[in-house]
Formats: sequence, structure tokens, C-alpha cells
Amino acid sequence: MMVRKIFSIVALLVGIVLCFLPQTSNSSNDLVYIVPVEDTVEKGLYAFLERAIETAQENGADAVILEVNTPGGAVDAAAKIGKLLSDSPIKTVAWVNNQALSAGAFISLNADEIYMVPGSTMGSAAIIDSEGNTADKKAQSYWLAAMKTAAEQHGRDPKYALAMADESIDLPDLGAAKGKLLTVTAEQAEEIGYSEGTVTTQKELLKKIGLENAEVRSVEESFAEKIARFITHPVVVPILLTIGSLGLVVELYSPGFGLPGFMGLSSLLLFFYGHMVAGLAGYEALLLFAIGIVLIVLELFLPGAIWGVLGVTAVLGSLFLASGNIVHMAISILIAIVVSLMVSIIMVKVFGKKMKFLRRIILTDATKTEQGYVSNQNRLDLIGREGLALTDLRPSGTVLFDEERVDVVTEGSFIKKGSKVKVLKTEGARVVVRILE
Repeated sequence: MMVRKIFSIVALLVGIVLCFLPQTSNSSNDLVYIVPVEDTVEKGLYAFLERAIETAQENGADAVILEVNTPGGAVDAAAKIGKLLSDSPIKTVAWVNNQALSAGAFISLNADEIYMVPGSTMGSAAIIDSEGNTADKKAQSYWLAAMKTAAEQHGRDPKYALAMADESIDLPDLGAAKGKLLTVTAEQAEEIGYSEGTVTTQKELLKKIGLENAEVRSVEESFAEKIARFITHPVVVPILLTIGSLGLVVELYSPGFGLPGFMGLSSLLLFFYGHMVAGLAGYEALLLFAIGIVLIVLELFLPGAIWGVLGVTAVLGSLFLASGNIVHMAISILIAIVVSLMVSIIMVKVFGKKMKFLRRIILTDATKTEQGYVSNQNRLDLIGREGLALTDLRPSGTVLFDEERVDVVTEGSFIKKGSKVKVLKTEGARVVVRILE
């Protein structure tokens, strides 16, 4: 009993001493999430960042650091990401690690704070169309307003944000004289107030934002999100639709269901899968596509063209429903249709192929004489024979050849009953005669 009492007293004293010992900084409950923003900006990136911020918010994170290294991308995707950052209740920090150009610059401007590594750049955010030309005035006006708003909301001089997107603004001191877009270095960004500091390492960045003792967690893209980002890329979408339409077109000229048909269906299903993972499409788009395919198949067996028209409309509608950009989708579909038509012409004109499903709706069989089919008897044996007209020939009538009665026609003249006639020619069942003088 004495030993137990001694141990109890010692344990109590140790506990009291530990309570009065100073706590180390490692007991901090701060939490920071590091999220990469890399490669081309597209709708798939928005879905990934939305998941990352939701994860950080659910776990009570103090800040989300976006490690930015992108050459830019789609304007509509950048706009959604910018709103996502602006509406986030968690502190957002853009850490430009190499480059934040075009849409990347816009995303960075929507963060609460911006830090850059030495040698990194930010800017050059002019809006261009799918062909690489300057966008129309309406699109430019929208983009300039968005850049200005992003800068003003976070206390930055909008003049520099506008200069990144408008080459008419003259800033020669920053190397962006009239006619050139503004692109700032890390030092220049800090000088004009577009960067809170220049840091080399993640540790330095955490110290700058006052979270040097925070627990750091990384959010990486899942395999599905990587696939979705690739599939929703503005260049990949028309390629995927073209492969899908080409596979189905080639399959129409092939017996059975083979590799072309499998490739076509796989490409279209990949298109819908990527857009569904990216949050651009729901099951309603996939259901509408399936209904369209069923209607097109019904067109082969039911009369009228209404089923085919409805099917094609449903398929096109499902593609537009799955896309966040109607103009880009229209261009992609047009490219796929043009390529498919060209391949169809080549298959018919060069290789002499015919669509196999047409055999079900078009009669291609013929009963030819060479195959033993005879529609009527050709009386070649009557040519040159003479006979007696049993009736008036006006110009048709009946002639008696020996004891055989034969229906004949004249060359167009009238021949009286009882006249002698001679067979000139036979054309199948048609026997042509002429009167004998």
C-alpha cells in the first residue's frame, strides 16, 4: 500500500509540473492546404479547385495556397474559378511559381494575397478567340471589366490589371509601352502592389502569411479529375467528337460491329464521362444522348423521317447540354461533321463501299436474264414469218401464223382485216408487223 501511495504522489507532482511548463509552438492547430493550379485552365480545373476548397472548408483550414503555374486557358473557366475564390470564406493565397499568364493572371488577382518566386511572371491577359485572333469588342469589354473588378476587390490599382489585357494602355516604365501587353516580374509586381512579397520556398511563404507552424496538407488531382481535365480541354473536345463520328461512319460501311464502332462509342462515352466528372454535365445529358441513338435506330425500321430527325436533334442537344460553351461546342460539332462527310465521300467514290444498313431499306436484288429469270417470252422465232390479219390492226390486233394466234402491233399504220402481214421484229412480248403489198 505504501508503494502505491508513493507512486500516486509522484504521478500527481509530475502532472502539476507539466501543466506549468511552457507549451511549444508545435502544438499549433493551424491548417493550410496547398493546391496546384497547373497547365491549361479549363472547366475540369474548376471542378478540382471547387473540391479542394470544399475539403479545406470542411476541415477548418486557415488558408488555401494556390501554387500557380499556367500559361492561361478558357475565359469562361477562369471566370468561374475567380468567382469561386472571391466567394470563399477561407483565406486564399496565390503563389506564382514560374508563370501566371492570361487566365492564370486573372485567377491570381482573385486571391486575397499574391506571392511570387524570383524569376516568375504574371500578366499578358488579352482575350483571343479559338483561331488565335483578337476577340470581338463585346468579349473584350467583358474581360476588361472582369480584370478591373478582380483588382479593385482586393485593393489593387486596376490600371495595371487593365494594361495586362489592353495593349492601348501606355506603361513604358514597366516595359509595356502602347501596343504591348503588361507582363510583370516578381520585383515589378511587388513594386506596384500586385504582390505581397517574393519568396523562394514554401516555408518562407508560410512565415510571410503568419502560418509557419501550421499543418500543411496537399490536395492532388484524382485520376478521374485528370482524365476530366484532359477531355474538357478546348483542343481535345473537337478531336474526341471527330473520332466518335468517324468511328460510327466507318462502321456503317463495315460488316458486323467491329473496331471502328467500338472506337466511336468509346470516344462519345469518354466525352460525357469527362464532362460529368468536371461538373459540366449531368445524367440528363447522357440520357438524352441514349434516347437520340434509339430514335435513330428506329428510323431504320419505321416509315417516315420524323424519328431520324428527332434522334439527331436529341444527340446534338445532349452535346450542347454537356458543354459549358455553346460557341465552342458548335465549332467542334461542325468540324466533326465536315470530317465525317469527307470520309464518307472517300469510302464511296474511292473504295466503292456502300452503307450496310441501306441494304435493309433499299431493294438491291435484280432478276436478270443471265441468272435464268425471264419476265416474258421473246418470240425471236417469228421474225420474217408471214401471217393473216384476223382483226383490223389499229395499230394492234391479232394475226394468225399457221394455226397460232399472236397479238401484234403495226409500225403505226392501219391494216385491214384479211391482209397479209410480215413480222419485222420482236421486242419481248411486242411483235411488230408490216403489210405485204
